Amino acid sequence: MSIGRPEILFPLFASLTGLEGVGPKTAELLGKMNITRPRDLLFTLPTSGTDRRLRPTIQGLTFPQTVTVEVEVGLHQPPARRGPYRVFVRDSATEFQLVFFHPRGDWLAKTLPEAARRVVSGRVEVFDGIAQMSHPDHILLPSEADSLPQYEPVYPLTAGLGLRAMTKAVRAALDRAPMLAEWADASLLAARNWPGWRAALEAAHNPTGIADLAANSPARARLAYDELLSHQVTLAIARARARRKKGRASLGTGVLGAKVMAGLPYQPTGAQTRVTAEILADMAAEMRMSRLLQGDVGAGKTLVALLAMLAAVESGGQAALMAPTEILARQHLASLHELAAPAGLNITLLTGRDKGAERADKLADIASGAAQIVIGTHALFQAEVNFADLRLAVVDEQHRFGVKQRLELGQKGQAVDMLVMTATPIPRTLAMSQYGDMDLSLLDEKPAGRKPIETVLVSMGRIEQVVERLRAAIVAGRQAYWVCPLVDESEHMALTAAENRFAALRAQLGEGAVGLVHGQLPPVDKDAAVADFVAGRSRVLVATTVIEVGVNVPSASIMVIEHAEHFGLAQLHQLRGRIGRGAEASTCLLLYEAPLGEAARARLEIMRETEDGFRIADEDMRLRGAGDVLGTAQSGLPHFRIADLETQAELMAAARKDAQLLLERDPQLETPRGQAVRALLYLMDRDAAIRLMSVG
Repeated sequence: MSIGRPEILFPLFASLTGLEGVGPKTAELLGKMNITRPRDLLFTLPTSGTDRRLRPTIQGLTFPQTVTVEVEVGLHQPPARRGPYRVFVRDSATEFQLVFFHPRGDWLAKTLPEAARRVVSGRVEVFDGIAQMSHPDHILLPSEADSLPQYEPVYPLTAGLGLRAMTKAVRAALDRAPMLAEWADASLLAARNWPGWRAALEAAHNPTGIADLAANSPARARLAYDELLSHQVTLAIARARARRKKGRASLGTGVLGAKVMAGLPYQPTGAQTRVTAEILADMAAEMRMSRLLQGDVGAGKTLVALLAMLAAVESGGQAALMAPTEILARQHLASLHELAAPAGLNITLLTGRDKGAERADKLADIASGAAQIVIGTHALFQAEVNFADLRLAVVDEQHRFGVKQRLELGQKGQAVDMLVMTATPIPRTLAMSQYGDMDLSLLDEKPAGRKPIETVLVSMGRIEQVVERLRAAIVAGRQAYWVCPLVDESEHMALTAAENRFAALRAQLGEGAVGLVHGQLPPVDKDAAVADFVAGRSRVLVATTVIEVGVNVPSASIMVIEHAEHFGLAQLHQLRGRIGRGAEASTCLLLYEAPLGEAARARLEIMRETEDGFRIADEDMRLRGAGDVLGTAQSGLPHFRIADLETQAELMAAARKDAQLLLERDPQLETPRGQAVRALLYLMDRDAAIRLMSVG
């Protein structure tokens, strides 16, 4: 079967300057809006509309507003000195003025001859009790009135590009839109009363009222679905290809795993047991594993990851765990040493801090296979790191790494299985769009015996009371985190810096009682501060968000977050997850500067209401938007022109289901509907998906 964009789509991918009315300058302006081809214009929909219905008179209307009315042209009044040019006109009931600044007199005389009848459309305002329409948008002969749309679409624009030029360009692109075979499922179209693709385009660009501009209008929903379907088909093809990739069966004996399980002082949750079985089954298969393990704070991902790594070791290979920060890597080392002690494993930590002979020894152990599990930061995928037989790569907090880094780690072995972990709950819509090419395992249970965390909102004005409460807690043997948003004083935001808060708390609570950790400290000082806190030598750890992930001190039962209104919901949830890990009842104090803005108040109230990370993630996306939730730089989120991940989660789910069903029935897209979907993929710039399919 020939591979390549079908000829019927060629006109949509040609140069913009081939469109009537689009010259090089207009094309350059459109390029600033990421519109470089006619197909981009098709998917740039109106953002609002203007009511241009013909009215008998302006009398009785509330101004300012846009009005279209037929008038008889009266007296012309040229400007006296610097004033405007005025033309007096009369509709069926009243007189008003058309006002022009710096006009050409000959053009006005020709366009608005006295005693002639014209249809004018524009914004009417009242000045000094007189109704005026300044520079009408349209001046037409009565016989031309039908050419004016009753509801005129308003498009996004850029400096130098007017609505008239944009509208003309869109119309020219619409004229090129071909009739294409239907790719949407017939039953779905009928159930949702959606038009065909070509009809949907026409309707979306010719709204008849405000209802047609809504995302859930039939035409717009249909076009959004097309985008989501092409995206989901692309992910499903990539996923099918990944599954066909030859892997290596890592079939563990279960001996080491059994020793670890026997040494546990608790019973694993049902979710941990289920997810471990999913991962081990993937590893035992002949196809390469690509799985996302998503679990809320404290759901027990470390045990699951260890059992997977043990299977790799039992089958004669090695496993690597890559963490985004050294603090988190060291925390993983401590946790795994404790959990894996009964199995007697050789676990090695490799970070950028390792130098000289110590580094050489570690590299030799990794290369010989003596290091069975290797934990590290970015240092793991450097050129000189060679594994004897890397079978499983575990990547923690995936959103902090680029996709390229993940792949580089996977290339350190032959057909390496990949397990990606995140403690940041991702709304299901985003998981489907960002990780749709991976299998998803969900840890949705907390270990038994975990006490709920009481979350309290406290005004910064009561900070002295908070310090006194902290003093009493320290006397009672408790430990606390105090999180500040900045390391240094900012000129732009009057936030208390960690350095200053550390000094103030030491003065109030005693020198030895308070430690400090932030990203700019030398690694040795950072380690010492965390070690003092873990050992109980310091009772309060003042920190920046460097402790968001990784620090695990069960005896710490108080979390103070200063200027909590400046943190995102996911960050607040992660920070709160540092406490509530021991037997003590725990408290999280969210200190805020009054008065709170509406969005900030909503975030803090949600924190007070729930500890459910997935509900928090959904609310975070609703309040901040999809890109911000994951961090736009490496979010990997697809760019959609019409579809909206925040509001159209249900459409995304329907598209995902449809794509999976389609490819199960027609994996090579060879049926009539499959051929139509191929055209959709080319239309949506998803050529790569078809190339993937062709190379199998």
